[in-house]
Amino acid sequence: MRAMNHPIEPLNVFQPLVDSRKRIRRSRSLFAFVLFALASLSLATRTWAEPATAADSERPNFVICMTDDQGWGDAGYQGHPVLQTPVLDEMAASGLRFDRFYAAHPVCSPTRGSVLTGRNPNRFGCFCWGYTLRPEEITFAEVLRKHGYTTGHFGKWHLGSIREGDPVNPGASGFDRWLSTPNFFENDPLMSDRGKIVQMHGESSEVTAKAAIEFIRDAKKEGKPFLAVVWFGSPHTPHQATEELKALYPDCTEKEKNYYGEITGADRAMGMLRRELRELDLAENTLLWFMSDNGQQGNSPGRSGGLRGAKGSLWEGGIRVPGIMEWPRKIPAPRATSVPAITSDIYPTLLELAGAKAERQPVLDGVSLVSLIENNMNARAKPIGFWVIRRKGLRTPPRNSLILLREQRGEIPATGIPRRTPLSRMVKKFPEGDRRGHAAWLDGSWKLHALAGKERPEYQLYNLDDDPKESKDLASEFPDRVDTMRKQLESWRASVVRSMNGEDYAD
Repeated sequence: MRAMNHPIEPLNVFQPLVDSRKRIRRSRSLFAFVLFALASLSLATRTWAEPATAADSERPNFVICMTDDQGWGDAGYQGHPVLQTPVLDEMAASGLRFDRFYAAHPVCSPTRGSVLTGRNPNRFGCFCWGYTLRPEEITFAEVLRKHGYTTGHFGKWHLGSIREGDPVNPGASGFDRWLSTPNFFENDPLMSDRGKIVQMHGESSEVTAKAAIEFIRDAKKEGKPFLAVVWFGSPHTPHQATEELKALYPDCTEKEKNYYGEITGADRAMGMLRRELRELDLAENTLLWFMSDNGQQGNSPGRSGGLRGAKGSLWEGGIRVPGIMEWPRKIPAPRATSVPAITSDIYPTLLELAGAKAERQPVLDGVSLVSLIENNMNARAKPIGFWVIRRKGLRTPPRNSLILLREQRGEIPATGIPRRTPLSRMVKKFPEGDRRGHAAWLDGSWKLHALAGKERPEYQLYNLDDDPKESKDLASEFPDRVDTMRKQLESWRASVVRSMNGEDYAD
């Protein structure tokens, strides 16, 4: 109703036509708004079976595979005289072979955490095997999932509980699908299918590959890009190869038969994955990356390929591991690289390839290897730091599979979900100046060791191009280089301590 203090408007004979046009415009606007809302709803709820753009369907898939305690020399392509790894040999002959690929830590849980986060494991308090992720950490599965990927974890987890609802189980760490175990596992394993314990049947690596293949098939049907993390339990002790695999090594001891058989089992599982990717017409645009989590265990028949040290040490035999990448679209011809790369590089590499970015990114230690994949990298962008802070491993895996199965059956009462993480276990902050433990700084061909001493570290320097076995200490011959690398290492360790003490999580 018009206010009385407004003047009366004169009659306009064209007003009905104007009003009619206004009604038409309003109707058109309303119709356009409805169409826009429906389109927006469709985009928000669409499935990836019908990609919105060509770029969506062109994004690469990722399959990240890892064995458990496979040494640098434990592969046929490395010149092993007995071990049969025909699939790895073929991958090394057709893809990108890393001649200097490193685990971020010489034992399993920390290295696995570095794969997921791109960070040195000390930054999130994963000091040894059996330690967990921190819930505050950001994994590549979380980031990729937010960018349209479907994500799955299969096999060994060892970064927290595999119970439903735990803050550091695979689901809480970004994986849509997971069939996981708390630690290493053997044949016919008990595994956690998203928190429900199930009895699996078959050779351990084959079971893991089959679960990943089912996930990949579903992703193909849905038209979604995928991330599959496939972590085998072999060849970790106790070595229990199947009779069929042991029969491949008739002239070996029983211990060797079981060890070699487990590695050949993992090799066959890699063959299953490669074959399935080809049958599904996915191989061309799928990055398949294989590695081990650390060097061979010292009391096993494993080989370091002549390198010094074994699992648990920062000498080359403890951290240099097999590394192979296949991606026919981007790596059409076989080649090898001596550029140092590390498990922490996986996170930034995958995110760049997917065009993804974390909303909040803590300090990264890894670098993207996209330029290396494209054959445009001749040297690493920055050095690599290693640091073993001596802590005892946690022998009892959180929420052992057998315990959970008995809870499911009602045989024992449920005891609740353990929520202790390394962050909550820290009674006091780690002193920033504390330099306990063995550390190393890798810069190109040069490697500086800071060996733990009673009062101060002892420094040793090696040139890995000339001396890959680290047999000749050159520290006295190159004091300036030692001093430069020492200062870089100490600066890096101070940064790691700040992360360890929670500064990366501050608002």
